[in-house]
Amino acid sequence: MRVVNSKCVIGFTGELSDFDYIMTLLDELNTQDFCEDDGKELSPKEIYAYLTRVMYNRRNKFDPLWNSLVVAGISKQGEQFLGTVGMIGQHYSDSHLAAGFGNHMARPLFREKHTDDMSEADCRVLMEDALRACVMRDKSMMNKFQIAKVEHGKVAPEISEPFAVATSWDYEKYRNPSEFAPGTW
Repeated sequence: MRVVNSKCVIGFTGELSDFDYIMTLLDELNTQDFCEDDGKELSPKEIYAYLTRVMYNRRNKFDPLWNSLVVAGISKQGEQFLGTVGMIGQHYSDSHLAAGFGNHMARPLFREKHTDDMSEADCRVLMEDALRACVMRDKSMMNKFQIAKVEHGKVAPEISEPFAVATSWDYEKYRNPSEFAPGTW
């Protein structure tokens, strides 16, 4: 995750070098904003719209950026925004999102348990449940996560220190997963 400006944070999954390229493009936009010296910054919606065009343009050149992005932020008026952009330019916004493997594992939990008036503690519990579901179903996934928090009136978004979710690998089915599957190794 990276802070884009005082109103927006971006998270990603996929190729790190492609994400570095995307952040270079966003840094150039921020520099241009700073040089205009009018006190305005790009809103999260503007950053999201820009990224949809970048991703779609690269797809059309048959040189896609191998990332899924999540853009989160709050406008100056206090309007919340959360949107996602895929590697071929597909995009949508919603009150809860996930990228990559989380789309398959975490979004069903979000649909079931998310409400727009949740407390921060309830959101954290739901996030940890969703992350645990992803970790327990993907053997190659790292168990280190960060959570970003964007608040109206704050100087910059906060990104937490990396943390791990509690996992338990002592379930009976994990000990010998091929016991009842004939023809497996």
